[in-house]
Amino acid sequence: MRAECAAVRAPGDSRARQLRGMWIATVANIDWPKDPKAGADRQRADFRRLLDTAKSLNLNAVFVQIRPNSDAFYPSPHEPWSQWITGTPGKDPGYDVLRFMIDEAHARDLEFHAWFNPYRVARHTDLNKLAPNSPARRHPDWVRKYGDGMWYDPGLPQVRELATNAVMDVVTKYDIDAVHFDDYFYPYPDGDSEYPDQATYRAYGGGAKLADWRRRNVDTLVQTLSAKIRRAKPWVRFGISPFGVWRNKTTDPAGSDTNALQSYDAQYADTRTWIRKGWVDYITPQLYWPIGDSRADYATLVDWWSRQVAGTDVQLTIGQAGYRVGEDKVWKRPDELSRHLALNARHPQVRGDVYFSAADMAADKRGFASRLRADHYGRPAIPPTVAGRDRAAATPAPAPAHGLSATTADREGRTGAGTAAKGVTVRWNPSPNATSYAVYRTDGARSGCAPVDPATLLTTVRAQQAGGRQPGGIVDPTAKPGRTYTYTVTALDRLYRESTPTRSVKVTVPQQ
Repeated sequence: MRAECAAVRAPGDSRARQLRGMWIATVANIDWPKDPKAGADRQRADFRRLLDTAKSLNLNAVFVQIRPNSDAFYPSPHEPWSQWITGTPGKDPGYDVLRFMIDEAHARDLEFHAWFNPYRVARHTDLNKLAPNSPARRHPDWVRKYGDGMWYDPGLPQVRELATNAVMDVVTKYDIDAVHFDDYFYPYPDGDSEYPDQATYRAYGGGAKLADWRRRNVDTLVQTLSAKIRRAKPWVRFGISPFGVWRNKTTDPAGSDTNALQSYDAQYADTRTWIRKGWVDYITPQLYWPIGDSRADYATLVDWWSRQVAGTDVQLTIGQAGYRVGEDKVWKRPDELSRHLALNARHPQVRGDVYFSAADMAADKRGFASRLRADHYGRPAIPPTVAGRDRAAATPAPAPAHGLSATTADREGRTGAGTAAKGVTVRWNPSPNATSYAVYRTDGARSGCAPVDPATLLTTVRAQQAGGRQPGGIVDPTAKPGRTYTYTVTALDRLYRESTPTRSVKVTVPQQ
């Protein structure tokens, strides 16, 4: 079918587009499930509440930890069920946790970023406490005890293969939007003790310096996974959230003007190479310092990271420390994170923010989350267009929806005069290749074809929830009696390419 408004340009990318997310940590039951013995029904209800919190704050993504300790929140052929679901390592919770979480997130049109920890085995040092079918118990020679935990040795090809297989199992079986790694590669230094990989280094070092060899091991995993994900599902992104300082300027002229731990040297994470090589689609440095911090000033780091992604296809989002609110004099300011977002606006390379963590967002300590919504998140946002995915971009952009209508209806679904109690029902005929739809609303009467103003976004909805291939729609409960509105709809694909708009329709809400 020919587009109704073919002469109108599709909205495209804009500064109004942002990635707004929160991490949902499962390790040690930080965010969810709070009580692993509470049972599946309680777990599901609690998870839905976290997603409802995200939606109420106008976020559009969740980053959910599904492989916290070489285990799984899904039936895996490689690793046991996570202890954090039932309290017992390897115990089947009786439902596919990951499928449930993805379905619930997409029902609210929240992106689902599947968060993997590639190398951590346990937060203790007793192999016998692991599930009997844990790869760590079957291959103890892969495991290194360091500090108060156990880790797989990144220098072993078998370990990198296990991590790769675990990720790709999820990519191929589940409808995730992205694969996400946090900041744990080689573990954070434990005092002056050396990570015990000397035997591995002798076997595989090949004459390289120890630090260079370790970085090469991490690079190999990142590069391999990037290529495999793109081949399997070109629309699934790969992103990493490193510690916020790559290197200090005193160590390397290319580093930031900071005085903090250096992830390049401490965890062997060469983030700049990953960006320059295009191995990641997004980078989310954890900038957990306030503005003006003497060791690592937030403003200095935002500027440094912005310069690293400039001219690349890698999107920059900022990891924000919701958990720190209330900690000390600076963090007792309820507007500290709001100030961070105001500063971000000076850097066009910054395309959004992700908050650690979900429990803190839900608790809204000192009103910080409410402040973020009031100051910055008054309207929902569409994530930025995904660049650098040539195979996926070779497919046509989504065809527009058509046949838009808007009617008022009461609680019983009756339409016509005096039926404003339920709001305005907006319906359309779907696009055959849309993943989601954006619904725009302007005040006043306007009809026909006109460019879409991104600032008028009312809501977004996944195609499945909007009716799939059947006539779809939403109900706008915020429409006020006696007011006239104009509605327009566009279609979006997995890369957030947007179609031309439908022909706009107007409706006047009857007085009650």
